Amino acid sequence: MATKKQTLEHLRNVPLFSACSAKDLEKVLKAGDELAATAGQVIIDQGQTGREAFVIMSGSATVRRNGKKVATLGAGAIVGELSLFDHGPRTATVICDSDCQLLVIPQREFLAVLEQVPALGRRMLEYLAGKIREFDRQSFG
Repeated sequence: MATKKQTLEHLRNVPLFSACSAKDLEKVLKAGDELAATAGQVIIDQGQTGREAFVIMSGSATVRRNGKKVATLGAGAIVGELSLFDHGPRTATVICDSDCQLLVIPQREFLAVLEQVPALGRRMLEYLAGKIREFDRQSFG
């Protein structure tokens, strides 16, 4: 397990949290739980109801949509972030390629952090808008 200082540094490298103060990052860290996942472990299963997001603190994971590989992600990536806002179905499957250290952030706890750190809500909207624009660019040019 990483030290608290190392974990906070990892969070600072997550684009969603990069503008957060150290104090705000500590709130995000307190909202989550560290989890060790092994190579081959499915952490998100497409179609299942999502109730949390995962920050990859170390290791790598493959994202598959409808069985097709769409990305390989490493430390600093966040997956399942749509579940921080709704309980809709997962849009992809995420499988650990190697042993991974994850920070699991449940929706309920994340929403409580948003109430304490309103600027994070704005950053989340910017982050999601960027992902939508990237998807649009990839899909339609």
